[in-house]
Amino acid sequence: MGEPRGRGLFITLEGGEGAGKSTQARLLVDRLAGGGHRPLHTREPGGASGAERLRTFLLAGDHQLSLRAEILLHVAARFDHIEHTIEPALAEGRLVVCDRYFDSTLAYQGYGLGRGDPEIMAFIRTLIRATPLAPDLTLVLDLPREQARIRLRDRNAAPDRYEQLDDAFHVRVADGFREIAHEAPGRVRLIDAAGDVERVHQALLDALTPRLCAGRAVPA
Repeated sequence: MGEPRGRGLFITLEGGEGAGKSTQARLLVDRLAGGGHRPLHTREPGGASGAERLRTFLLAGDHQLSLRAEILLHVAARFDHIEHTIEPALAEGRLVVCDRYFDSTLAYQGYGLGRGDPEIMAFIRTLIRATPLAPDLTLVLDLPREQARIRLRDRNAAPDRYEQLDDAFHVRVADGFREIAHEAPGRVRLIDAAGDVERVHQALLDALTPRLCAGRAVPA
């Protein structure tokens, strides 16, 4: 099995804190590599030099940005990421697996911090429409907050700004991702993340395989 011909495929993984995105992204990348691809694993905010600096500020910085300013910084990091990392990889025919993308901005800053305020939602959606690249497929890992909280506790890692927010925020984020999946069924697939790691991994593969075009290599 060889490298896909032509332009690559852009896959994004989404979900709330503790849903297992990072673990599943690594497993997916390993599986794709084993199937003959040259996948690129990247993340947001981050994925490029300037974007990584913005990530540090957004996730760990001691700041009191207005919500619109915070949204714009996420978008600035995204544009840097697209130009320096994602687009070059896609142009080479590679499969790009990205941990978070613009759906996280809508879920976290729109539904979560903005509580679904129509003006904030419209502001974010306008910026999404201006984004020069949309995912070919988005896989949303859906996990009840109670189970997510247990996973985060067991991870025993220092929480970032968003992880420290209250349960009500995280419930709004999870509900937001479900609404995003409902609104974009052609692009977004909701994946039950409550099972064990291998079961969730298989569900991701089942959702991805049909999107690999005829003539492209598929995971072994």
